[in-house]
Amino acid sequence: MAFLRSLLFSLAVIVVTVPYALFACLIFFLPPWQRHRLITFWARIMLWLIRHVLGIRYTVIGCEHIPRGPAVILSKHQSAWETLALQEIFPPMCFVLKRELLWIPFLGWGLAQVPGIAIDRSAGKDALTQVLEQGVRRLSEGFWVAVFPEGTRVAPGVSRRYKPGGAVLAVQAGVPVVPVAHNAGDFWRRNAFLKRAGLITVSVGPVIVPDGLSADEVSARAEEWIETEMRRLFAHQYIGQGSRDMAS
Repeated sequence: MAFLRSLLFSLAVIVVTVPYALFACLIFFLPPWQRHRLITFWARIMLWLIRHVLGIRYTVIGCEHIPRGPAVILSKHQSAWETLALQEIFPPMCFVLKRELLWIPFLGWGLAQVPGIAIDRSAGKDALTQVLEQGVRRLSEGFWVAVFPEGTRVAPGVSRRYKPGGAVLAVQAGVPVVPVAHNAGDFWRRNAFLKRAGLITVSVGPVIVPDGLSADEVSARAEEWIETEMRRLFAHQYIGQGSRDMAS
């Protein structure tokens, strides 16, 4: 059943994404906010398919912590699922993403039309400058900014060192940080064709206000809450891990 569901989902993604990407390219002349609203509706379509074809649902706890204005979201990153779901939980949102993603046929073409933060990861320290310049602008325009501080998708039960870029952006822009933990990797593994039906839990933590804090302090507080929450809610992912292991 999982194989059939996954196959049908993959076919549906192709059928929907190709014409939608072409549509995204054709509305380049619209103002950024209108393009964002129209193009990111694709994510809602994907979430509908994920729910009804794959059988993956989700619930959110800690909604009372979500601030009214734009903020920087620091989230655990286990799969492609959260890149879709966070857009529904925290609209309107843009991501910090690798510039190379914009070169992917169809998907990348659509992404290029959405206000976002595309960086050249090979630029070293200049990449952080790109995040700050574009991120402050997006926040001032009313967009939330999502950052995956571990820098890449990690398997369930694995932790990587948190990079401070998102925290630096929050401090410079003077906006709060919202930490997010979830267990999407239990059902949708990195680069996995097979997905398992089930219920994903997304936990939104108390905001971290950067006033009077350094970026390192903000990052450390976000990391501590996320990793503690991951072990509290999803202890099964860490069986046999012992104390916190940080991948290099």
